[in-house]
Amino acid sequence: MTSLVVGQSLGLTLVGDGVSFRNSRRQGVKSKFFLRNRKRLTRAALVQARPREDGAPASPPPSSSRPTPAPVVQYKRADLADDLQAEARALGRAVDASVYSPELIARKHGSQPLKALRRSVEILTALGGFALKLGIDQRQGKLEVNMKKRAGELRRIFTRLGPTFVKLGQGLSTRPDLCPPDYLEELAELQDALPTFPDAEAFACIERELDLSLESIYSSISPDPIAAASLGQVYKAHLRYSGQVVAVKVQRPGIEEAIGLDFYLIRGVGKLINKYVDFITTDVLALIDEFACRVYQELNYVQEAQNARRFKKLYADKADVLVPDIFWDYTSRKVLTMEWVEGTKLNEQVAIESQGLKVLDLVNTGIQCSLRQLLEYGFFHADPHPGNLLATPDGKLAFLDFGMMSETPEEARFAIIGHVVHLVNRDYEAMARDYYALKFLSPDVDVTPIIPALRDFFDDALNYTVSELNFKTLVDGLGAVFYQYPFDVPAYYALILRSLTVLEGLALYADPDFKVLAASYPYFAKRLLTDQNPYLRDALIELLFKDGKFRWNRLENLLQQGSKDRDFSSKDALQPVLKLLLDPNGEELRLLVIKEAVRVSEAFALGSVVDTYNSMPEFMRSLVFSGNGNGPLTMNPTELESTLELRDQVARIWGLLQSSESFDPAILQPIVQVLQQPEARRLGGRVAGGVGQRLAARFLQQLLRATTPSPSPIT
Repeated sequence: MTSLVVGQSLGLTLVGDGVSFRNSRRQGVKSKFFLRNRKRLTRAALVQARPREDGAPASPPPSSSRPTPAPVVQYKRADLADDLQAEARALGRAVDASVYSPELIARKHGSQPLKALRRSVEILTALGGFALKLGIDQRQGKLEVNMKKRAGELRRIFTRLGPTFVKLGQGLSTRPDLCPPDYLEELAELQDALPTFPDAEAFACIERELDLSLESIYSSISPDPIAAASLGQVYKAHLRYSGQVVAVKVQRPGIEEAIGLDFYLIRGVGKLINKYVDFITTDVLALIDEFACRVYQELNYVQEAQNARRFKKLYADKADVLVPDIFWDYTSRKVLTMEWVEGTKLNEQVAIESQGLKVLDLVNTGIQCSLRQLLEYGFFHADPHPGNLLATPDGKLAFLDFGMMSETPEEARFAIIGHVVHLVNRDYEAMARDYYALKFLSPDVDVTPIIPALRDFFDDALNYTVSELNFKTLVDGLGAVFYQYPFDVPAYYALILRSLTVLEGLALYADPDFKVLAASYPYFAKRLLTDQNPYLRDALIELLFKDGKFRWNRLENLLQQGSKDRDFSSKDALQPVLKLLLDPNGEELRLLVIKEAVRVSEAFALGSVVDTYNSMPEFMRSLVFSGNGNGPLTMNPTELESTLELRDQVARIWGLLQSSESFDPAILQPIVQVLQQPEARRLGGRVAGGVGQRLAARFLQQLLRATTPSPSPIT
């Protein structure tokens, strides 16, 4: 077997694809450890190479010193049938993956009282000291003053207590209904920075889980983890059969046992809170169980692989989004093998820009993808911190780590867009009612006291334009409202807010004036204009019509913003409107449209008269239009200016539609077809009649004014 040198600086050789070191003291100790324990390592014998006098590579040890390599599984990615079969085999390897069950962990850890007691003392010592400091702060009236400091202390305590509490802190960082803003901000900085576990255990886990020798899978593997997290650590390797570079994620030994014990103890605290703490209205036990389910799902790497495959299918259709492939034959419940992605963390601005890339372009890609996740398919990445977002050398945004995912219910996706419409309209009563549909409030909660709180915050916030409004400010303001009232914010909503806040935070390093709402608005505008879902069509009508009048400025703004979205199509924007206009149940809308059509038609007709008048020489004006010198029409200047502005605005809107790349005169064909329907002909007749009556009335008024002598002044 060919020996492979890891690197010139390491001075040792990979024999049979094992790894060994000699240069540093740490590496030398590690090599001796491997040599002393070679028999105890499953198929991962590591030997130190000694250069031969003739300069040839070191010879491998006798075949008896290591096991015979298992047959190599030939992985054919191009063959869909083989891929599905490989996935089925991976599922078979994960058939005994644990599922969170409060009853099972209670039976298991309830029978080990001493172990539970030791861990309880450790947790209570750490958290009890923290609680004591909070009590002193409250007694001295310094709770608010010291809040930032205490939040930092809690973050460090969670880190010391291990994986469960790191995950718990990260979960709390997305719950504005449970934590004040200072704690949200501090806990969001929790990193999965825990000590690595021995590589020997990791390599043994790989062989045990996959039932293959290490050298039969990889031609090389990194001697140390590339990254370590709370639940596992990652190695870089080359697949033997193809040479492809892959990332190999290996689960931390004993992690399931430790997490199970912690959740057993945390549930006990949750029961006490639900029973005795009246000021906490949220069902704490339900939150703990929901969170525990998510963590247990992360322990099953086959589930994570399926998440990655689904995410890739839904969102990697865009050229600027990259999701790594999964290698199912080398994946199990504790080992995940996926395509290696070369890239730079999204918060490393200098490194990104040195490659000729722009952070803002990548952030915009992330925002658009996040909006699609939230509002189109509902399946979204729930942990988008900078370490999970990479900028690839060719300018793509790569998503990593699909252990924690969440879903937005279909009804909530549309309710969120409607909520944005109500926000734009400053309809705070409707906003408050939206929280029922979004399941933020139970139906028996009275929203009346919440409306003034929303008004107080948003009236101030909305004094800024969309392009000026900072998303974090908006989230913090909402969080303050959520914290004061009995809101129960669903996990999906809190997580997506965190996702967009993280992206805005990354962008602010590159551009202090960047606003995530401004970058998001084109997507919302496109969805409102083109989506044929009845809920969104109703939201569009609500946005465009107010007090029986059509707000052309809103339509113009929607078209301007929507056209910035690369998927916008003017043809699609017309179809929902036409269908809605002629719907059998659309009589009320038709009445509004008829009224507006009369007004627009009159504006164009009167505008033509004004243009004709203005183009005439002075002597012709006096011949054709006699009177008091007020022009061709008896309209006060304000009314005339408003009419001409309406005409110009409608013309600009038509220009926006024409400027779309998807514009084609053929898009008028559906309009022609609609006008041939009996309902449309009746509508057209009513429009023409209305315009004729208005013009006739104005002409008669002009004629009477011209023939009536002006009254003599009173002396």
